[in-house]
Amino acid sequence: MSEATTSAAPAQSPPVEPAGSTKSDAPRLSWWRGDGGEGARRNLGLLATLLVLVVIGILTRPDLYGDASWVWGNTLTILKLASVVGVVTVGMTFVIIGGGIDLSVGAIVAVAGVWSTTVATQSYGAGGMIFTALTVGLGVGLVNGLLISYGRLVPFIATLAMMVAARGLAAEISGKQTQVSNNTFINGIASTKVLGIPLLVYILAAVVVAGWVLLNRTTFGRRTVAVGGNPEAARLAGINVRRHTLLLYALSGLCCGIAAVMLTSQATSAQAAMANLYELDAIAAAIIGGTLLSGGRGTIVGSLLGVIIFSTITNLFAINGLSTEAQNMVKGGIIVAAVLVQQVQFGSVTQFLRRNRATTT
Repeated sequence: MSEATTSAAPAQSPPVEPAGSTKSDAPRLSWWRGDGGEGARRNLGLLATLLVLVVIGILTRPDLYGDASWVWGNTLTILKLASVVGVVTVGMTFVIIGGGIDLSVGAIVAVAGVWSTTVATQSYGAGGMIFTALTVGLGVGLVNGLLISYGRLVPFIATLAMMVAARGLAAEISGKQTQVSNNTFINGIASTKVLGIPLLVYILAAVVVAGWVLLNRTTFGRRTVAVGGNPEAARLAGINVRRHTLLLYALSGLCCGIAAVMLTSQATSAQAAMANLYELDAIAAAIIGGTLLSGGRGTIVGSLLGVIIFSTITNLFAINGLSTEAQNMVKGGIIVAAVLVQQVQFGSVTQFLRRNRATTT
C-alpha cells in the first residue's frame, strides 16, 4: 500500500458557528408558565372564584348550606339556570373568537320561540316546533353573517339592527301577546330528569362538548382562531374568511334556536320579550372565561365556567334576599375587572415575557 492510502485521515476541526448566531443555554419557559398553560391557569382561577362564592354562601346562610340535600338541589338549580344562557354563550364564544360580536342573540331566541309556538306550528307537533325554532335561529344567523361578511357591515351595527328587527318581528307574530305552548313533550323537557339531573343540564353538556370538539379538534376551530387573530393572514393562507364568518354567525343562530326550545319549555310559553339581555350575559360570560374581545383566543370550558359563575352570583343574591340592582352592579364590576385583567395579561405581561426570552437568547 502506498503511504497516501495508509496514512490516517486528518482530524476535522469542530464546526464554527456563523457570526451572530450563538446557542442559548437559557431554559425555556415551562408549559405551565408559557402561553400553552394560560387556559389551564385561567380555568383554575375561575374554579377558585366559584369556591369563594360557595364560601360566601356558607358564611351568609349556614342554615341552608348545612343541609346536604338542599346543597345538591341548589346546585342543580344553578346548573338549570345556567343551561339556556350557556347554550347561547357557546355560539357567542365562536363569534367572538372569530373576531366578531353578536348583539342579536336574545332577539333571535325570542323570534325563534314565538315562531315555534304559533297555533299553525304547534299543529305539527313537537317535531315541527323544534324544527321551526332551529330553522328560524339558523336563518336569522345566516342573515347576520351575510350582512357582515358579504355586505361588509360592522358586526356591531349589523347585529344591533337585527336585535331591533327581530324583536319587532317577534312582537308582530305574537300580536304582543304571550303564546302558550300546549305540547306536553316540549313542556316536559324542563321538568324531565335523568338519573336525578334535569334534562336541560344534559342538553347544555351536549352543546358544550360539541362546541369543544369543534373548536379544538377540527379544521373549523383552527380556522376560527386564525380568522379572529389576523383575517388578512388567514386569507393569504387560503382560508375563505367571508364564508367562515358566515358560518360562525349561522352557528350562533343555531345555538339560539336550541335555547329557544329550552326557554319555551321552562316557561311553557313564548313572547317577544323573552331572553331579554341574554346578549349581555353571553358576552360577559365569554369575557370572564378568557375570550378576547379582539378575537383569536378563547375556550369553551372557560365560557361555561363564566356562565356558572354568573348563575351562582344570581343564586347567592336570591337566597340572601338582595336586590337585582345590587346584583347587576356586581356583575358590571366583574366584567370591567375581567377586561382590565385581559389588557394587562395579554398586553404587558406577554410582551414582557417575550422580551425577556429574546434578551436571554
